Amino acid sequence: MLFDEAPEILIRETTTQFKIAPDTASLQRVSQSIASLHATRQASFQTQQRSLKNLSRRLNVLQTQREYEESHHNAGAHASSILALDGEKFRTAKSAYDTEIETERLQSELSSTNAQIEQLEREGPEGGVRRGEEAEDEVVLKLCVLRGLGVEVERTGETGGWGRVAVRDVERGDVRVLGSDGARVAREDVWAAMG
Repeated sequence: MLFDEAPEILIRETTTQFKIAPDTASLQRVSQSIASLHATRQASFQTQQRSLKNLSRRLNVLQTQREYEESHHNAGAHASSILALDGEKFRTAKSAYDTEIETERLQSELSSTNAQIEQLEREGPEGGVRRGEEAEDEVVLKLCVLRGLGVEVERTGETGGWGRVAVRDVERGDVRVLGSDGARVAREDVWAAMG
């Protein structure tokens, strides 16, 4: 079969009839998507590599620290330190127990001393029943004893009784005043202020 036209014109006409422009555009879009995906994967890969390097450095630092701590750890010194702290704890507990026992003993002694004082006050200075003029001597004697203990008693003007009491603690440099409002001062309050 013979053609009247040149073969290149025939080939060109044939290829233009196929309409491959949309296919070419699709191929270009696919190529661009593949290139974009490749760039994204490459960036993600580089990020993961940097993160892996950082983690590897941190692991090396931690391993070095652990090896240093293991080489410098002295189990004997730790055990002796714990033993010393246990000893200190038991000594402190024993001291607290002894202090509690001593406090109870002193409280018992204080209550027996208070009972003896009440008995002596009932008996008077001679150990018998009080008489009128001897009561004044007893008051003077009590005032002297109280002043020796650092307690000063003042007589109130209206009633003639004992109203204001000042308890001095020389060691602490402390002064407590009882009954400054004119109220009657109980013996227990004076003893409590002295204690």
